[in-house]
Amino acid sequence: MRKLKTLSIAFVLIMLMSAFTMQNPVTVFMIGDSTMANKDTTGGKQERGWGMMLQQFFKEGVIVDNHAMNGRSSKSFIDEGRWDVVLEKIKPGDYVIIQFGHNDEKPAADRHTDPGTTFDANLKRFVIESRAKGGIPILCNAVVRRNFYRQVDSSVDDESLRNTTYEDEKVNSDTLIDTHGAYLLSPRNVAKEYQVPFIDANRITHDLEQAMGIEGSRKLHMWFKPGEHPSMPNGRKDNTHYNVYGGTVVAALLAEEISRQVPALRKKVDIKKIKNVKRNLK
Repeated sequence: MRKLKTLSIAFVLIMLMSAFTMQNPVTVFMIGDSTMANKDTTGGKQERGWGMMLQQFFKEGVIVDNHAMNGRSSKSFIDEGRWDVVLEKIKPGDYVIIQFGHNDEKPAADRHTDPGTTFDANLKRFVIESRAKGGIPILCNAVVRRNFYRQVDSSVDDESLRNTTYEDEKVNSDTLIDTHGAYLLSPRNVAKEYQVPFIDANRITHDLEQAMGIEGSRKLHMWFKPGEHPSMPNGRKDNTHYNVYGGTVVAALLAEEISRQVPALRKKVDIKKIKNVKRNLK
């Protein structure tokens, strides 16, 4: 009888804790650029941001609220009032994942920032203001661009890649060539200065794409031959943005790293699903 009573109490406690978790979920806000953003899926469109695919790798009690937006830099995200919208929603115990760099590199005055000064200042603002609301910031550097050509064309705007059609690529390197430079250092430096969890998204995606090789890494991106998919009859050549498969793989790997760098979230990450994705890497 005593054992039955103990089991009943334990069951009630578990149910109460479960109900509390459902009523008081932790929100993981995401701010960043197109590599992270939610995408239009109408008409079978295949582009995905890794943030769009992240929810599946968290267990019950975590809600991913993705505010990343195509084409935005840390500067334009602030100037357009997008950060204010997120800041208003943050409650104590929520998380804010921050990933910029791709568009901060661009020369356009409405987006450009400089590493070491204005880029760092914007990242610091995200950190300080998140904490003022009781939020927990997590800094990421930019995911890698798939680039196996030594002469980097910095004039190409990532957003214009959606208008490209399939064609052979120029390759003169067996290893990925970095396109981000010092923009990779700013998130790391700010994270160190403010003791913020840091996710080295660039290293993780670099190692992934390098391991898959020149041909294999195309499978992660919006690389489609003419007629291969009805949403892109002329195909597409895009080394920046992910497809469904690529967005899922990158989300899995970054969720795994989040579980390492943010102990409080470790039990909320679905490691089994992550292992399944890694086991089925093409």
